Amino acid sequence: MSEKRRAEIEAKRAKLAELRKARADRQKADQDRRTSDTGGPSVARRDVDDLVSSLIGIGGRGGDSALDSPVSSVPGTPSLGHVSLPGPSALSLSGRLSRTSDVTSDTRLSLGTTLIQSQNGATENLMDREMTPRIVPDLIDIEQELFELPQKERVVYNKEIQTMEIEEDEDAVNEEELRERIMRERDAAEAERIAHEQELEAESKQLDEEIAQEIREMTEDEKSSIFAVPEFLDFVEQSTKIIQRALNDNYDYIRDYTVGAESGPEASEGRIKAICAFYDERQTKNRSITDIDWSPKYPELSCASYNKNPAAINEPDGIVAVWNLHLLERPEFVFHSQSDVLSVSFSPFHSNLVFGGTYSGQILLWDTRSKHLPVLKTPLSAAGHTHPVYAMQMVGTQNAHNLITSSTDGTVCSWLVDMLAQPQETLELMHSGHSKTGEVAITALNFPDNETTTFWVGTEEGNIYQANRYDRAGAKAGLNSYDVYKGHAGPVMGVHFHPLVGPVDFSDLFLSCSVDWTVKLWRSRSLAKPSTVLTHVPSLYSFDEADDYVYDVKWHPTHPALFGTVDGAGKFDVWNLNHDTEVPVVSTTVGSGRALNKLRWDRKDGRRAAVGGSDGRLYIYDIGDMALPRETEWTEMQRTVGNMASGGAHANGIGDDSARIVAGR
Repeated sequence: MSEKRRAEIEAKRAKLAELRKARADRQKADQDRRTSDTGGPSVARRDVDDLVSSLIGIGGRGGDSALDSPVSSVPGTPSLGHVSLPGPSALSLSGRLSRTSDVTSDTRLSLGTTLIQSQNGATENLMDREMTPRIVPDLIDIEQELFELPQKERVVYNKEIQTMEIEEDEDAVNEEELRERIMRERDAAEAERIAHEQELEAESKQLDEEIAQEIREMTEDEKSSIFAVPEFLDFVEQSTKIIQRALNDNYDYIRDYTVGAESGPEASEGRIKAICAFYDERQTKNRSITDIDWSPKYPELSCASYNKNPAAINEPDGIVAVWNLHLLERPEFVFHSQSDVLSVSFSPFHSNLVFGGTYSGQILLWDTRSKHLPVLKTPLSAAGHTHPVYAMQMVGTQNAHNLITSSTDGTVCSWLVDMLAQPQETLELMHSGHSKTGEVAITALNFPDNETTTFWVGTEEGNIYQANRYDRAGAKAGLNSYDVYKGHAGPVMGVHFHPLVGPVDFSDLFLSCSVDWTVKLWRSRSLAKPSTVLTHVPSLYSFDEADDYVYDVKWHPTHPALFGTVDGAGKFDVWNLNHDTEVPVVSTTVGSGRALNKLRWDRKDGRRAAVGGSDGRLYIYDIGDMALPRETEWTEMQRTVGNMASGGAHANGIGDDSARIVAGR
């Protein structure tokens, strides 16, 4: 499940928890209100009555004084009981309430009664304060005479008393309307609350269903359908590669740079170090490595070709694995072939392209941007190869280059990279001196540096020949059968010319190895003066230290006197001709000691060597400082080669003049 989907589910869960908590709080509040109410026919009714009473008390007639005041039985008579609001002025009633004819002048009555006038000018209530009268009978007489006043006597009316009955009726009607309105509002609010709760309940139920649907356990069929999706497989493949690269990187992420540097097990002079061994139990089990190459652009990438696995009939017969020094457990890419892949080569001009030559004679082209199958392949027809292709090489420049391939029937083809339907040119190498057949069984092929026309081939008979792709001055296209580099007593397994590096040109020197347990150093004859009669060209020197078949030999790409060999005893030997020509400077047994088939130095600086064995493992070695040549190496190499040429000429019975000629060439 993606992080985005997980976040959505967690948000839904949080929202669902809030809804449930709000619903629980409302239910608890309702329960508390029901249990706290003990009187009255209805809680809602009681709440309405309380609300109406509070509204009526606030709105009308000066509080409870008007409702609680007693009403006089005689209209027009002021109340003498209570007064709620004091007036701004007070009037004395002593003179108005006594008659002069009936009351003597000696008799004086002080009632201590005051009349309170309200702010609106109307007298609301009367308050009397009884004080001790001087003559009690006079007080009784005066009260009697008060009821006998004439009708014209001035009478003060209370407005509130006159309108109280009407206002009470109106208040009763308003109170009832208010109760009904409040009840309607309460009912509407309750209905809205219930609808809202039902809506929240439905949403909560829907969220529960969505969460249950999203986190449910998938069935086996659903899992299989997901695992079969190509996009899912590509994602898993790329993600695991990235993780494994990080895990295989030997960089110390917690290194403390404040402490002193430690001396690591770096390879130094006279010592090599094994870096890793590439092997995949599923892909390369029971297979042997047939060829190796390094990527021209990415120094950490190397490729190896493999033959068939006899124990797995359902797997492809041949594969090519591209290995990464930062990904040790499995290959970066795996390419399939319907036939054993005997030779492989990265395109030096297109870093994504890998070429392979097969046992059936097909030339295959794979693209790292594509899948396992080749994007182009040659047809199985007489126009191309129909025999095993053991050797191939890319020659030319960025804008004009060709892939040169050779097969064991003596056919050499030139191909355009983007068109493998038919070869651009085909060359049949024939030798008229062969008694049974004129074919030359090619087992190795190599072009000198900066040469695109003339090349040398090693054959099953043990001889090495020079051949031309085109006619040139003094020589025709095809095999030069007159110059025979004869020295091996068995099939030639490898031929390699000295790289064109440094101040001195040694590009006319080449090495060859054979199943006769020897490695030989040759100097090619001048192309301007080809022989017109059969000439056996001797080797300059023979290295006879090996104890088994020598399957491959390669010059070092930067050091002029350094080369390496691998043999059937599982030994990887590094030779330095400026130090010793009799024994290698370093000899190590690789892996389990099984036969080593191929050797290739990396293209960058030659510090690493890739060694392929018959056990299906690709071993990477670091030779350390041996890959760094001194300035005097080329001068010393000249002297070494001169000594070899002189000694080799005398050993082969060649005179001094001939020896000088051979050495000069």
